[in-house]
Amino acid sequence: MRVLGVDPGLTRCGVGVVEGVPGRPCTLVAYYVVYTDPADDLALRLLHLDRSLTDLVAEHQPRSVAVERVFSQHNVRTVMGTAQASAVAVLAGARAGLPVSTYTPSEVKAAITGSGQADKAQVTSMVTRLLKLDAPPRPADAADALALAICHIWRGGTRSKLAAAASRQRGGAR
Repeated sequence: MRVLGVDPGLTRCGVGVVEGVPGRPCTLVAYYVVYTDPADDLALRLLHLDRSLTDLVAEHQPRSVAVERVFSQHNVRTVMGTAQASAVAVLAGARAGLPVSTYTPSEVKAAITGSGQADKAQVTSMVTRLLKLDAPPRPADAADALALAICHIWRGGTRSKLAAAASRQRGGAR
């Protein structure tokens, strides 16, 4: 399964594309960081992000999209930009007819490192090892996007199977 992971951000938005199946090592396809200039108008920044993500979805043809779920931060301005970028990422996947899943930072950290409290350096180190890369993906936004894609392959596949089984169970119980 090919997954496009998105670490949403308005100034820097990490995008990672990974292939794999649950329980097996994943393979790197590509990673990117989409940049927007903080001095530009908000609408133009969101439009650039939308076009870039739409192009990457079309280029890489993922089967699903995984986006980091926005969590509460003390800086309202930062969380607003992150939430707007997240919405653009969700929309890019939905517009392409793809299933979109969201994961909290602690879910991703736990899936990748075994600890929901891991720091960025630990996540980057594990992504580098898991994908057998010669060098860590830089900046950290790219590593986080790859971690999201890996998390979705490993956990999302299980989530999907459980949801399908529950749906079949409900259908048979009538």
